[in-house]
Amino acid sequence: MAGNFQWAADITSGVSRNHALSNELRFASIAETLVVQFARPESGFGAHMGDTVTIQRIRNIAEPTSAVLAQSGKVPIDPMAMSTRSITVSEFGRGVGYTRLVQLLNKFDPENAIQKSLKKQMKLTIDTVAGTAVKNGQIRFGPTSAIGGTFTTDAGSTSVTGTNNMTVAHVKIIRDYMRKTLHVDPYQGQVYMVLASTKACRGVKDDPEFHAWRQYLKPGEVFHNAEVGEIEKCRFIEVDHDNVLTERGTGSAVGEAVFFGDDILALAEVEAPELLAGIPGDFGRQRSVAWYGVLGFANTWGDSASDGEARSVYFTSS
Repeated sequence: MAGNFQWAADITSGVSRNHALSNELRFASIAETLVVQFARPESGFGAHMGDTVTIQRIRNIAEPTSAVLAQSGKVPIDPMAMSTRSITVSEFGRGVGYTRLVQLLNKFDPENAIQKSLKKQMKLTIDTVAGTAVKNGQIRFGPTSAIGGTFTTDAGSTSVTGTNNMTVAHVKIIRDYMRKTLHVDPYQGQVYMVLASTKACRGVKDDPEFHAWRQYLKPGEVFHNAEVGEIEKCRFIEVDHDNVLTERGTGSAVGEAVFFGDDILALAEVEAPELLAGIPGDFGRQRSVAWYGVLGFANTWGDSASDGEARSVYFTSS
């Protein structure tokens, strides 16, 4: 028999040659949504109450030089200091259209696939909005070396160009600044929380001073999504969503992070984000699905850099 038998097809491509379709529909993966879990809803606010809710805040009363009373004198009266911050809600939403014909002819129901993808988009979008609010604090830290950096009170911008990624030394500086200078109330017990980009976490892990995330965190004591561990009473949550925390500075060397304490993020919600089916058009031939919500976020004390009021430090670069 001369030569080996070889398969030769008259049709080079297309469904006539390869017509088997997998029974499983695959979906692209998304970044984890991690910021919204720290939002505190404003109770009593909802539909039919306008587009803005005003938060009342009690400011600290200064400690007196002496509180000793004179026997013949009156008790000194300090003024009650208050401030407010407003949250204005906005409409958020996005949709996808498809036809009745596609639904009838396709092996998979497009509505189910669209709904699953829209849920992912919704979660990412809302987390980005929440992340923008969390980063909108007055106190920022730009790392200018492996062991130090500069604190600024830039409103909505950062003037310091960072040159180094996060190290354990930076964590110590920021933690002590929050504790001693700003007197930030801890988020839980005696610990602060840190939303840190993957690059920022890598900088800490590559630091020779780093030993283990769980040096002070026992197994089973992880309370938040994507929490990786604790250093210097700061519990880290790794964020892989670049629209929330990204890389900045010289040569994109700085992985961003936000250190914060209690009452960091306020949520005003008129209608929680949810999936909605559109009214079919053209006698049912045109169909659509969308997600929709009415809400807004704010860094609760983000407009203040004062001792006892500021609740966060944004590790970043210009």
